[in-house]
Amino acid sequence: MGRTWRCVLAVALALVLAACTNSGSGTRAGAGVSGSGPVATAVLRTIRHVWVIDLENLGYVQTFGSPSADPYLARTLPRTGALLKNYYAIGHSSAANYIAQVSGQAPDLATQADCPLWTPFPAAVTAGPYHQVLGEGCVYPAAVPTLGNQLSDAGLGWAAYLQDMGNDPVRDHTTATARGPACGHPAAWAADRTNRAAKADQYAVRHDGFAFFRAVTANQAFCAAHLLSTRPLPGDLARASTTPAFSFIVPNLCNDGHDSPCVTGAPGGLAQANRFLSQWVPKIMAAPAYQDGGLIVITFDEGSDAAACCGETSGLSPAHPNVPEPGKNGPGGGRVGAVLLSPLIRPGTVSTVDYNHYSLLRTVEDIFGLPHLGDAAMPQVRSFGSDVFG
Repeated sequence: MGRTWRCVLAVALALVLAACTNSGSGTRAGAGVSGSGPVATAVLRTIRHVWVIDLENLGYVQTFGSPSADPYLARTLPRTGALLKNYYAIGHSSAANYIAQVSGQAPDLATQADCPLWTPFPAAVTAGPYHQVLGEGCVYPAAVPTLGNQLSDAGLGWAAYLQDMGNDPVRDHTTATARGPACGHPAAWAADRTNRAAKADQYAVRHDGFAFFRAVTANQAFCAAHLLSTRPLPGDLARASTTPAFSFIVPNLCNDGHDSPCVTGAPGGLAQANRFLSQWVPKIMAAPAYQDGGLIVITFDEGSDAAACCGETSGLSPAHPNVPEPGKNGPGGGRVGAVLLSPLIRPGTVSTVDYNHYSLLRTVEDIFGLPHLGDAAMPQVRSFGSDVFG
């Protein structure tokens, strides 16, 4: 038995004994039941490094049905970890989902349109118990924090690794650093030049949720230290000490499955995502940081419909919704599914509990002992529970 599992079992046993001492009865969390019970809580506390990989624009049946053009994600990886069948995106379009994943901010009309023009919010006005920024905009005020800001404030490392960013520095608005191009985003009121892929540069800034926040980009040095291309990723994985506590990995517009065919002539779609994952996931799983309490989450930004699970909001104070519905024509972003990999997950686990992007944010915050941002704080939003880690 490895050191990590010995720690988990020791903490879990202590919590279970405490629960038994303080209560004469209770409900045991089992398959299909989520909750931050003793075992799940104990496991979350032992996770030290998290990687999130986002793919693009496919629903659960398209990805995990039979046959699948991505058998590595649909068949191979779930046998190694856990398949979350009822994991949902929170709205449409892409930008709204990436923003929600890292901040808990709900969609507005501009993010639903994928922010072709980087318009700032008119004012830093938040409302409601979940501190949603009111109005319409793409550039969030500096007072609105992200998961990255939370991690930095807690003394923890983090990075977004964005494939192809900086291949064309003018197109991507990047800064040159010793670790390669960094901090690629349009200036306020500027047009986004990355909406369409170029042959030598398929980076899309709308797939980098952190780039929309002045809390990240206002300080150029801070931004350049955290919004990176994928070039430093192999070196960062070499040692646990150089691996960030949280890594957000974004493939380019071909490798994330968005384009099909790709501007380079590659087939794109799920087949291309299959190739990307089969190259990168084994590298992460071989990393020392993964072996000692690591967690990989692979999911999609949005599906093809507007289904929802968990009471997603429209960025509102009750009297002032930012949009009629998060999914434009419905309450959510569709069922997309997710695969979780960790030495702490029993291979072949299948969960039918409802989760969404806010659940992912909430789980990461729980892992690192951080408060819940935005709609991740809603009571109906669950962290990944004993159905995954039990």
